[in-house]
Amino acid sequence: MDDLPNVFDPSFEGPDVEQLELPRGQVSTHAPRILLLYGSLRERSYSRFLTLEAERILQRLGAETRVFDPRELPMPDSVPATHPKVAELRSLSAWSEGQVWCSPERHGAMTGVMKSQIDWIPLEIGSVRPTQGRTLAVMQVSGGSQSFNAVNALRVLGRWMRMFTIPNQSSVAKAFQEFDDAGRMRPSAYYDRVVDVMEELVKMTLLLRDRSGYLTSRYSERKEAAEKSEAARLAAIAMQHEKPTK
Repeated sequence: MDDLPNVFDPSFEGPDVEQLELPRGQVSTHAPRILLLYGSLRERSYSRFLTLEAERILQRLGAETRVFDPRELPMPDSVPATHPKVAELRSLSAWSEGQVWCSPERHGAMTGVMKSQIDWIPLEIGSVRPTQGRTLAVMQVSGGSQSFNAVNALRVLGRWMRMFTIPNQSSVAKAFQEFDDAGRMRPSAYYDRVVDVMEELVKMTLLLRDRSGYLTSRYSERKEAAEKSEAARLAAIAMQHEKPTK
């Protein structure tokens, strides 16, 4: 059972419970930092209304929040990453410890506005991974009957972005009936679910944020790093033994 000829033993690590038990001095005490994204540019945008309602709940739960305004964000790859809106989004993603993604469902999927924001956040910028290890809550609004197409697609993207997507989610059907003229969400089971989702997000963020480095440490990446280090060591030795040319 221990015969694993394809495993590189120096990079293979079994689970270590002690790695999950943080000393008091290593536990973060600042408020959880949550970034919220929404996927519509309409003046009366129900995804924005739902996002702002979620932000109020998060603040009541003790979180520090930022909401990104997607207006004037260019299409992916149409401008350099130094564009002010792109730089703002990437900076907020790096700042965050958890995120909320909320999209309308359009033609059975998330909107292009929502997808563009996620596409502008790469898996890696130099040695920094802007989303790895962060928690994520997904929500959607629908104009008709309840659907889960958008949140399901957002979950796929969350996995691709190496995020911890929480189990709970919110899908608000016939959203035009759920908000008053001021854009505030009316009392309902949908509202209660949003509270559930934000509560779970804050709890999971507090649980994971100081442990994400250990939890996202991967055998394949440790092995690759070890191989590169060994190759560099051998190259340095070879250079030392090279005879100087005349």
